Amino acid sequence: MEIMGIADKGKCVARDPEGRVIFVDDVAPGDIVDVLVYKKKKSFFLGKATNFHRFSEERTTPFCDHFGACGGCKWQHLTYQAQLKYKQQVVASALSRIGKLTEVEILPILGVGQNTTFYRNKLEFSFSNKRWLTREEINSEVSNLKNVLGFHRAGAFDKIIDIDHCWLQPDPSNAIRNATRKLALEQGLSFFDAKSHEGFLRNMIIRVTSLGEVMLIFSFSKNDPERINRILDALLDQFPDVTSVYYCINSKMNDFILDLEMELYHGNAFVIEELGHVRFEIGPKSFFQTNSSQAKVLYDTVVNFAELSGHENVYDLYTGIGSIALYIASKCKAIVGIEEVEDAILDARKNATVNSIENATFYAGDVKELLTSNFAENHGAPDLLITDPPRAGMHPKVIDMLLQLESPKIVYVSCNPATQARDLALLNTKYSTVKVRPVDMFPHTHHIESVALLKKRTDA
Repeated sequence: MEIMGIADKGKCVARDPEGRVIFVDDVAPGDIVDVLVYKKKKSFFLGKATNFHRFSEERTTPFCDHFGACGGCKWQHLTYQAQLKYKQQVVASALSRIGKLTEVEILPILGVGQNTTFYRNKLEFSFSNKRWLTREEINSEVSNLKNVLGFHRAGAFDKIIDIDHCWLQPDPSNAIRNATRKLALEQGLSFFDAKSHEGFLRNMIIRVTSLGEVMLIFSFSKNDPERINRILDALLDQFPDVTSVYYCINSKMNDFILDLEMELYHGNAFVIEELGHVRFEIGPKSFFQTNSSQAKVLYDTVVNFAELSGHENVYDLYTGIGSIALYIASKCKAIVGIEEVEDAILDARKNATVNSIENATFYAGDVKELLTSNFAENHGAPDLLITDPPRAGMHPKVIDMLLQLESPKIVYVSCNPATQARDLALLNTKYSTVKVRPVDMFPHTHHIESVALLKKRTDA
């Protein structure tokens, strides 16, 4: 069968002779393949390609040696222009199919230009005493099975793909990761076992800012100062220009570290990033857009849609560390942000001070609980409402409150076109979706940001 296109979450789609939908991994639109169905659902099948009769003209040669094993860049086999085309189609399909919005102007997607590699400012790597093996390695009886540092294979929580060179993060990321693995092996440190929960080394996070600052965050299973000092000192000897080194002790059953105490081992307490005219101090627990250069493109799209005159009262929902709020604060009279994560709000307030921004106010709490009619009375009715919810979209209570507030304009930023389309349909009782602009933040993946402008209808 011929692979016809790309569906939600990046899976390719085909139809069998009876018209049934089959979602297929590891193929490209335009491929003609034999498909083995491995799971049947009521309304669709899941399958995998077993033989290729023709390759798509939109294919290109993947540039990463780990492509096919690592699940991080599943679209490397598509040309970047094809990636943009299908991402645009995903947004358009969600608006028409889910939102039933057929009159919306969908502007051309904003791609990343030439910077389709080394665009991430943050990566997290895991240590493991078990390495994921490809089928070829299994057949060749490869012996190197232990002590690796890299990424999880999708669906394999206890095995790690050993990463030699990653194309996602700029220097010195690869050099630091490879040196860390080498030092750990030389010092005889144990790598973590996800099944038995034994092993000293668990995780490391590398942050690299556009200003060249670097933060390292290590997660150890035990508080052993002698071993901690030995590996961190050896690493700093090789990379003395690292801006900041933190570590935490994680003896829990999971790898989540944001609830743990961070120990500053070396250097500054934060690294500095710039988005346009705003400087951000980023700590070990800070939430921040992982593609700094394209985040500016995203925020400029928000500014363009907002058409601020300088006199507006603005609400920024799901504000995170206040990055959008601080970016547009100079263009409005006042802005108030709400975010559930308290640490993020502390960062927002700190960065407002760093940038001498005095017209931004931030609150920590659940948006559906804080955003009330009393809140609007205390802060004034919004002239513009910006919302940037998580992938699940907005809670129904938040949508109901937006309909009550009747802000003249809403700018809705989304990382999930499906839930954005659903919410736009719910807001359609009072708002017209005027235009939508897709923005590509993550080349070689199916992920896409979508910015929508809504205006209150005069007849509502």
